[in-house]
Amino acid sequence: MTDGGGADRPDGGEAEGSDGTPSLADQRGVERVYQPAEDSKLLADAVVERVEAGDRALDVGTGSGYVAARMRDAGADAVGADLNPHACRQAAENGVPAVRADLTTAFCDGAFDVVTFNPPYLPTEPDQEWDDWMERALSGGEDGRAAIEPFLDDVGRVLAPDGAAYLLVSSLTDPDAVRELAAKNGLESEEIASESHPFETLLVVELTR
Repeated sequence: MTDGGGADRPDGGEAEGSDGTPSLADQRGVERVYQPAEDSKLLADAVVERVEAGDRALDVGTGSGYVAARMRDAGADAVGADLNPHACRQAAENGVPAVRADLTTAFCDGAFDVVTFNPPYLPTEPDQEWDDWMERALSGGEDGRAAIEPFLDDVGRVLAPDGAAYLLVSSLTDPDAVRELAAKNGLESEEIASESHPFETLLVVELTR
């Protein structure tokens, strides 16, 4: 993966040019980490009302670590996971232990009481995608569910018996289709929060086994 043409380093960062100049991403000032927005706040607000002190929590696609930090403030033992190494570093700087991982696949069975995920969900045609970290944080593929489907395939595995996952869903991604995918994976779904915006409605769906 390259960000604006710069070669990747083994740690996932973009290399400088052969003459020591900054990468193109650095020169352009391109943002590499998704920052908290309305969707992040809606998810965090819904979850902190339900999280309990001592809960083991995982924030998937943690970005800056905002949702995980909110859970930690509520007393949970929360960690973040993100494929983006820049996000992992920024989350750590914000006081959130972060693991570079693909969704929930790196974690043990039954490891968490709470799992949260604000996925990349904007429907994007393949020929309109940019190959950089911010694109990965925003684009949900053609139907907006490219990251949601594999998340639903595995999240039940990492939940403790009485655990719950909280998924941010946009009306752009067909919430009914998301619920059907959850049901196929043995997950019951319940809408616990919503917020309307000019071009979409945001929902928080609670998923339990």
